[in-house]
Amino acid sequence: MYKAHINEHTGIIQTVEEHSKNTAILCEKFSIPELKSLMYAIGIMHDIGKYQYSFQRRIEGKNIRVEHSMCGAIEAYKNYKSSLALIIMYCISGHHSGIPDGGFPNDTEDMSTLMGRMKRNFEDYSQYSKELDLPEIDISQFLNFMSADCVDKNILIDKFAFLTRYCFSCLVDSDSIDTAEFCGGIQQRALYSDFEACLGKINSVLNSFVCKTQLQKCRSKLQKQVFDSVNEAAGIYIMNMPTGSGKTLCSMKFALERAIIENKKRIIYIIPYNSIIDQTSDIFENLFGDSAEILRHQSTFSIDDTDETEDYKLVVKAATENWDAQIIITTAVQFFESVYSNKRGKLRKLHNMAESILVFDEVHALPETYLQPCLEAVSFITKYLNSEAVFLTATMPDFEDLIRKHVMPSVKLKNLITDKSSFRVFQKCRYNYIDEISREKLIKLASQFPSSLIIVNKRKTARELYEMCTGRKYHLSTYMTAFDRDRVIKEIRSEISALEREFTDLNNVPEERKITVISTSLIEAGVDMDFYTVFREISGADHILQAGGRCNREGKRESADVYVFEFDDCKKTPQKDIGAEISRRFFYENRDISSEECIKEYYDKLFFIKKDKIVKNAMYQYTQDIRSLPFSQYSANFSIIESETVSVVAVCDKTSLELVDEIKQTEYGDIRKLQKYTFSIYPYELEILIQQNAVKDYGSGIWCLTNMDYYDTDTGVIFEAQDYFI
Repeated sequence: MYKAHINEHTGIIQTVEEHSKNTAILCEKFSIPELKSLMYAIGIMHDIGKYQYSFQRRIEGKNIRVEHSMCGAIEAYKNYKSSLALIIMYCISGHHSGIPDGGFPNDTEDMSTLMGRMKRNFEDYSQYSKELDLPEIDISQFLNFMSADCVDKNILIDKFAFLTRYCFSCLVDSDSIDTAEFCGGIQQRALYSDFEACLGKINSVLNSFVCKTQLQKCRSKLQKQVFDSVNEAAGIYIMNMPTGSGKTLCSMKFALERAIIENKKRIIYIIPYNSIIDQTSDIFENLFGDSAEILRHQSTFSIDDTDETEDYKLVVKAATENWDAQIIITTAVQFFESVYSNKRGKLRKLHNMAESILVFDEVHALPETYLQPCLEAVSFITKYLNSEAVFLTATMPDFEDLIRKHVMPSVKLKNLITDKSSFRVFQKCRYNYIDEISREKLIKLASQFPSSLIIVNKRKTARELYEMCTGRKYHLSTYMTAFDRDRVIKEIRSEISALEREFTDLNNVPEERKITVISTSLIEAGVDMDFYTVFREISGADHILQAGGRCNREGKRESADVYVFEFDDCKKTPQKDIGAEISRRFFYENRDISSEECIKEYYDKLFFIKKDKIVKNAMYQYTQDIRSLPFSQYSANFSIIESETVSVVAVCDKTSLELVDEIKQTEYGDIRKLQKYTFSIYPYELEILIQQNAVKDYGSGIWCLTNMDYYDTDTGVIFEAQDYFI
């Protein structure tokens, strides 16, 4: 008997044969039709290294290390051909440690690459052939599928890499599920949502709206354009809708209808930033109630912090591992870094992005330096995994052109909004360029209005302006923990609501009741706040227009003003910020930066100038040989948040105090629970804090602020030597 696992509670043995066949069946079940026979083979072969005598001794309790994952890769090389064998080799060799770099023919056995590890010697494992039959695979069918739509070698390289990760995902999830069910003795349930019931609740809300004003009527007409297209199939839907047109409910209704029509398994709602995911989650959780068990997967959320039952928490934690849920709300970081990881834990969820409706909110926020990989991931998931995607934003780039140029021409896109004649109705503010201004004059100008939002480009600037302000003032930046940012955002909303109740016409507001908020750009994307006036430091048109979405947001006044400014002590350097330079030219030419023509021209110029940046992180830039794909290297380099910052924990409440005490005592910390208590600083700032003995990691590798004099709950980190910081 060749053992794969022993249940430590019952002593029951699962044989390698049983585990391999169970895993193969699950692999085949999870797979898209074109790869089912391949996935069955990968499942059958993944653990044949456990037929080694030394591995059996290890299973019986001997403290020895035995490499078993390469044996299946070696057998794949012997029994299958060309790229078919290679995809099996990548998957099986990495099913514990992660997909390795392919390497090169002269790699030696001590190297961690696939080619290096293939040269290692292993004990006899040939007994597998008496229990496991390797299936035949139609190589011509596989090659035809692999080469389809590949108009050049670049697409072929990227497609092979994507499908390798997909196959790996099917394997590691199948392996994990079968192992957990045998060793744990229970079958974990999925998080369930009733799409029909959820759709009914959204329809009730939308039908309850009474369209009296011109804006309300235009909102209804725009949404009708979307809903009228629900029966028209496409890979990617473009939903270009202005701020205030009801994008959130509209996009979820469309996603639910498409999921019901096409019998999709799940809806994945992807949001660019942690700072706005809470409000979107709250909207859907409150709306759907017990009709949906929504999975929230973000770094700043922990199910342990909720009042749910322990059994339900276990279900959520299991679903977070592989996204076995029907409605998922997550961040762009979680989504794309899962697609491009090489690790078992992250890639495990990739295959569950198949048969899904993906909604990308504020899609314009995708980073330029990873635009090609991000758009390619969506294109491949929709093209080959039978999913559909919705791109949603008020400032929409020409994604159709970008995908045609930099990804693949065969992706089917559909614009849901073809009649944009009513967009002007949603313009609730004017954009005024006031050129250069001093900090003092800016604060004085802002103080003239009942509520003002000032958005600047640097955290240091935000802190300086906050210190110059008087009256009811607030500050937001990534120098603050998510815990404090959320608290301050709630305080601001409450304060604005109180102001509007007390002064219904917002006239004759005394100085002591006026509100000033100083923020970095984190407030722009989707944070639901409504200010009387907004000031935005010069930046790209997308940032300026998103800032404008916080001005007169509810349209309570006929019009309002957004003032775009530059500090008089800052040099205008076009090379440093191309987006700001394009915006500056629009203002110099007295053009309406919010017009559809300007938005299109802005993105056309931006992406033309940055065309090399867009593709610099494509997988094909690393190699043109599928035998040398650098899966591990690429995963390590892939980070759609480019800022090289370090997270530091600050004690903000009793829970964070207990978590830091746990680190002190055990040299271990729960990263997920700690996340909302961390703020971000640059490495050189961390070095200064270390020199001043203001942080310690207690041997855990997690930096904790030990001197809370360095942390202000209103402004974030403060320093004795502020001149060091930019």
